[in-house]
Amino acid sequence: MSSEAGGAAASSASAPPPPRRTPLERTADAAEELYRLRDTFFPRDPVEKAAALRALADDALAVLDSLPPEQRKTPQQRAVYEFLRGKILDVFPDYHKEAEDHLSKAVKLNPSLVDAWLCLGNCIWKKGDLDSAMNCFSLALSKGADKKILCQLSMLERSMAQGSEGQAQVVEESIKHAKEAVMLDIRDGNSWYNLGNAYLTSFFVSGSWDHMKLHHSVKAYQNAEKDETTKCNPDLYYNCATADKYLENYERALRGFEAAALKDPGLGADTEVQKIISLLDKLDSAMKGQLRSKRLASSVSSLSEVNIKSSHKKATIGILSEGLNKTVAVLGKVILLIRHDNIAPMYYLTCDLDQSYFILSVYGLRNEAIKEGDRVALLDPYYRILDISWKEQRYQFKSIRVDFPEQILVNEKAPPPHHVVRASIHAHNKP
Repeated sequence: MSSEAGGAAASSASAPPPPRRTPLERTADAAEELYRLRDTFFPRDPVEKAAALRALADDALAVLDSLPPEQRKTPQQRAVYEFLRGKILDVFPDYHKEAEDHLSKAVKLNPSLVDAWLCLGNCIWKKGDLDSAMNCFSLALSKGADKKILCQLSMLERSMAQGSEGQAQVVEESIKHAKEAVMLDIRDGNSWYNLGNAYLTSFFVSGSWDHMKLHHSVKAYQNAEKDETTKCNPDLYYNCATADKYLENYERALRGFEAAALKDPGLGADTEVQKIISLLDKLDSAMKGQLRSKRLASSVSSLSEVNIKSSHKKATIGILSEGLNKTVAVLGKVILLIRHDNIAPMYYLTCDLDQSYFILSVYGLRNEAIKEGDRVALLDPYYRILDISWKEQRYQFKSIRVDFPEQILVNEKAPPPHHVVRASIHAHNKP
């Protein structure tokens, strides 16, 4: 045993030392470390992060400046030098003209330098020139499929979709490119995260409030979380919690927002936690505060006279099964509008013919579309018994969710077009 150990020691002693890394190689490592710090360091005070990035960037530039002139003579060497200088200068959130100048030189010297096109696109994006940024990413893709480029292109398309006429179509392109990135490396957490964002954005801009998009989104975020390098991204937890919130998976949403708040206090996720708790308190109070009365019985009795021109079978909440109830229509009386802090959905305390109370959540309609005292017919209702536990507090109530305006009649009439609404994009989306 001892002779084997001695032999190993002798062998180790005679092994040649590893080759010294060149200043360019060391700068490339420093640039990677710089971006790792940007993406994983979230102190409570943003000034602390800015100072840390500035110090690390200065160190990286010092290493780059130690490169002997003879090692940046050829166009290829100079291209890498310009690329690294531009990449280091562009680590900060605001646009930096000097970074653009260096990155532009890099791609002119070596148009095949894909990473330089990627950085140049991101840099130009920051100054608001989205078309030129798109051009950079497209040129980079012309050199060959690349998951990083596809993800940035997908993100950029979502930014371009905001306020555009064909935004739903542009977001579908974003989903397509996000899927292509995932297919190139199904273990890459960032690609899955980007796909989750694309689906989440599609939910908001399509105007159809298709909750399947939210299910796809959550699944993509869960796959992203399997990658250790992505687990440190607070936006992953924030956006997944946002999807869960709109799926009315409130307990999971609370856990997600709490995780995001712990990872990055500056995200405002703790405010989202308070919003959900406030909402649940209001829903719980509305359910508990209503007492049966003769007045209610009289009010609800008018529902029996409602005639809906549809093949749907009239039902009360007591006979619904959990999930989607096709070919069924629940008739209800709106007792109370429950005001809260989010754009959507609208929440109403509602009562059916059996005088059973439930919470009605309605997507895609303005709050003036349904008023207290209105009769509603809920077609193909999505029914759940919500049971949420959080910090020693428990909330339990019955719920019907209406995803599309086509699923509801108000006083036996379809909602007019001016009462149909789209929401703005909510996924955290930044270059």
